[in-house]
Amino acid sequence: MDLKEEVLSKNLPKHIAIIMDGNGRWAKQQGMMRAFGHENGTKSVKQAVEACAELGVENLTLYAFSTENWNRPKLEIQTLMKLLVSSLKKEIKTLQENNIKLSAIGNLNSLPKKVFKELHEVIEQTDSNTRMTLTLALSYGSREELLNTVKEISIKVKNNIISPEKIDESIINEHLYTRNLPDVDLLIRTSGEQRISNFLLWQIAYAELYFTSVLWPDFTKQHLYEAIIEYQKRERRFGKTSEQLS
Repeated sequence: MDLKEEVLSKNLPKHIAIIMDGNGRWAKQQGMMRAFGHENGTKSVKQAVEACAELGVENLTLYAFSTENWNRPKLEIQTLMKLLVSSLKKEIKTLQENNIKLSAIGNLNSLPKKVFKELHEVIEQTDSNTRMTLTLALSYGSREELLNTVKEISIKVKNNIISPEKIDESIINEHLYTRNLPDVDLLIRTSGEQRISNFLLWQIAYAELYFTSVLWPDFTKQHLYEAIIEYQKRERRFGKTSEQLS
């Protein structure tokens, strides 16, 4: 049995989220500029998207650009934005052919106008696709998301739209960027770092965490299969005992 068959023989995670880390270090190892790493990282994005669609994973969320990434050198930011636009233009056909819906979360209004326009065009064109939802976290920060959620709910409480007694997890979920997505089942981070880096803090409350030393541009379908197989070996108890689950 090959890895793909092994993955398909057990329960699949409904929602996988990936922190795509290591582009800069990969480029440095090649003696190249950081932009070279980001460019090669797009190949791994394609592999991950294709693998998830082929397996039947319903949701894939990729941490593409954080709120903190705006502090990076201007040239690197410009390169990332250009790469994003060119990738969206290039992959729209693939998304349509594979029935994949594109979505985006984050402070999207902070993106350059050209990026924002291209992003929304692809989102609109793929809106009716149903095989899988690919979500890009762009200019995303979980603390900012939670802060905005608290503010929105507070305004509704103030205006008597929501009573404080009615606030529960479902109300909070409805006000998050990810309101249309289920909680994350499996969170993968590449490059050997073992941090969450302000990514989906609410949504990964019960996610299985998987860290690999593989740098993102080297991440293949096989690496994704390995992560899912590790996920399938774990017992997800959600606070219960093993005896209760059995």
